[in-house]
Amino acid sequence: MPRLETPDTRLQEAMKLVLLATLPGLLALFWFYGWGVAINLLLCVATAWAVESAVLRVRRQPVLPTLADGSAAVSATLLTAALPPYCPWWLTVTAMAAGLLFGKHLYGGVGRNPFNPAMLGFALAMVMFPLSMTHWPGHGMDLSSALTQVFSPARAPDAWAQATVLDSLRINKSLTMDELFAADPAFGRFGGRASEWVNLAFLAGGLFLLQRRVIGWQAPVGMLAGLFTVSLLCWNGSGSDSHGSPLFHLLSGATMLGAFFIVTEPVSGARSPLARLLFGIGAGLLTYLIRTWGGYPDGVAFAVLLMNLCVPALERFAAARQRQVAP
Repeated sequence: MPRLETPDTRLQEAMKLVLLATLPGLLALFWFYGWGVAINLLLCVATAWAVESAVLRVRRQPVLPTLADGSAAVSATLLTAALPPYCPWWLTVTAMAAGLLFGKHLYGGVGRNPFNPAMLGFALAMVMFPLSMTHWPGHGMDLSSALTQVFSPARAPDAWAQATVLDSLRINKSLTMDELFAADPAFGRFGGRASEWVNLAFLAGGLFLLQRRVIGWQAPVGMLAGLFTVSLLCWNGSGSDSHGSPLFHLLSGATMLGAFFIVTEPVSGARSPLARLLFGIGAGLLTYLIRTWGGYPDGVAFAVLLMNLCVPALERFAAARQRQVAP
């Protein structure tokens, strides 16, 4: 007898596939940054389950069925992929709790959130704790040192951390792109030394989701096309005033994570095909603008949150276009 699929079981299956698709990216992060990634993941998952359980008990709703749908685990995993490894434990807990409370449960829970919870938690942490959020490691640590770094009040020396490639490019005033790539160890072949491989790993996971039809192609293609086009139009070669090549922007920061795992979020994102395409294009354009002229090194989170506000207008525009072309 075939299993009867309900909306809850479809959501649960989709969340399992999303978690599976994040594995290549998480493993790449672990390869480059070590145990800090695993500690962040455990802290995010534990905090997400604790917050979900507490809120559901206050609302007198069943706890286990909601936790089993996997949405909290997905938010925790996406936030883990965005946070700096080895950031203080209280920052990770605060970002996860704030993202779920203010981005999800304040509006009624699963299926009602107007903002992406993981990106809202990330953005709030970036605004409240900018120094810790830009404290990216130059290398990984063994487990004992990682636990000390995350949970001990005595932080590692600043020399242990390094600026990300997006931050280095944003504050650069004198070096050409070729000189930056040659002199700064954070730069790799096309983008960041680690981020280019991490982005390729999340790209592989995103293609898996497309192949399994968990997500549509419109939002990812829109974001990547928007980011590629604006970076190509604004690219002025390898001079000291260069903002980076299109390939640099595609393989730096959280580009592929945003394109395949963030802008495709079905609740806070657009739903109709045209609106999803426009949503992605807008996220790509805003990402470049924030990276280049904004005050933060990576603009994916803020770009997505701004586009979340535009979803009703995008849906109305898409519906009007559909009525115009209908026979």
